[in-house]
Amino acid sequence: MAKLSLLSLSFSLLFLFGGCLAQLGSQQQYLWQDLQQQQQHRLRAKTDCRIERLTAQEPSRTYPSEAGFTEFWDRNNEQFECAGVAAVRNVIQTQGLFLPHYNSAPQLLYVVQGKLFFPVFLPTAFQIRETRNCKFVVLINAGRGLLGIVIPGCAETFESETQQGSEGQRRFLDRHQKVRQFRQGDVLALPAGVTLWFYNNGDEQIVTVSLLDTANEMNQLDLKFRNFFLAGNQQSGRQSQGQQEGESQGKGESENSNIFNGFEDEVLADAFNVETETIRKLKGQWDRRGRIVRAEKFNVVFPREEEEEKQRQQGQQGRGGPNGLEETLCTMRFRENLAHPTRADIFNPRAGRLATLNGQTLPILNVLQLSAVRGVLYKNATMAPHWNVNAHSAIYITRGSSRIQVVGHSGKLVFDGEVKEGQLIIIPQNFVVVKKAGEQGCEWIAFKTNDNAMISPLAGRLSAFRSMPIEVVMNAYQISREEAQNLKYSREESIVFSSSSSSSRSAKPKSLEYAWDVIKSVM
Repeated sequence: MAKLSLLSLSFSLLFLFGGCLAQLGSQQQYLWQDLQQQQQHRLRAKTDCRIERLTAQEPSRTYPSEAGFTEFWDRNNEQFECAGVAAVRNVIQTQGLFLPHYNSAPQLLYVVQGKLFFPVFLPTAFQIRETRNCKFVVLINAGRGLLGIVIPGCAETFESETQQGSEGQRRFLDRHQKVRQFRQGDVLALPAGVTLWFYNNGDEQIVTVSLLDTANEMNQLDLKFRNFFLAGNQQSGRQSQGQQEGESQGKGESENSNIFNGFEDEVLADAFNVETETIRKLKGQWDRRGRIVRAEKFNVVFPREEEEEKQRQQGQQGRGGPNGLEETLCTMRFRENLAHPTRADIFNPRAGRLATLNGQTLPILNVLQLSAVRGVLYKNATMAPHWNVNAHSAIYITRGSSRIQVVGHSGKLVFDGEVKEGQLIIIPQNFVVVKKAGEQGCEWIAFKTNDNAMISPLAGRLSAFRSMPIEVVMNAYQISREEAQNLKYSREESIVFSSSSSSSRSAKPKSLEYAWDVIKSVM
């Protein structure tokens, strides 16, 4: 009986162990199937992508407005066509309202600028201003703007009310969907086809840069980017100097008028149950303000950032952390800040840091099939040579400059140059890229065309060399064991490298850059 029991127990353990292995194998299979399915949405956008030479791009068209201006990168450039993306930069002045509109493609928007001053108390080492009772520094912190996302079918949960009437009842003055705040360093994930508006309620202008994924399956029209405005008259916006009339017609970058302009007045008057004079104003035929207008009177009900963060943390504690299962489109988060040093996923006090935003940290990105990485390199620091495994990458320099080299599949150098602040460069999938910061350091935002974009570094602790047997390295390159060991182990840093390989392990943190990171970490 004892032997029979042991035999039965052995079979049971074998069955359980086999089941675990089968489950593990199926999970790995599902992982790769999921990665393949994520790429399917871009297959219809494939072009030849015969990139012989990459260039750092600046906006080619500018459309001024009353309270700002909009700049477009050339969508017909072969680099943008290869990646199936478009890029836009907006500058919104104080009290500027970016008119309600929706886009034909999903986008990731990064808030590059929006600043105000406020005091932060710090240790003696960082004191630069003194009063009678205390010492403090004045730091630049992110200013704030307002974002409206009108999602079909979602409830109007914010209400402003008048005072009590004669019968003691309160009457509501306005009801609307939630208005969200944003600030410098935020990434905003914005689906296609939902109504958007922006307002600058800060003291300085706001600068944003957006990547629109025209090859995304959400855009079923074609591979062109289109704005659909609900207000204003885009034809009235002045074009940049030297641009010919009609140059961008048909490219989806400068629509003539808002969508109401094509309907008959009587049809709209009946639909809205208003006077035809109101409909004529709705069409905006004589509006000459452009797409960003000045709105001095702007009193909108919205939650404070502290309240939003408290609600988010309470929700995560109640659920044991965000997993996206409980979130609907009406309650999803559309914003994540990547500027704070504590947000970094990879940090090297001698070189810089990287902060990654993907579908695991912001579930809406699983729907948009996009992700982003914010990078900071200190003076002369380097990011390891690497390639994007499953995505194209659009790199926009937000501060400083970087020397970038890119090599294609034939081993030829397709780009070698300095990319400066305000410039954008497309790195096609699988092309190998290396970045080296300039004398002023470098900061950038990289938009990627996959919600779980991955890179494969060629140097450092996480590199392909480090993972290969030393005999493979020796025989592949006809080098000695010592040389192979140097290739594998000379860099103990992971992805961002300090400027000197010989002193990387013993060098002290760079005082200025590291101090600035410490300062910003208390903000």
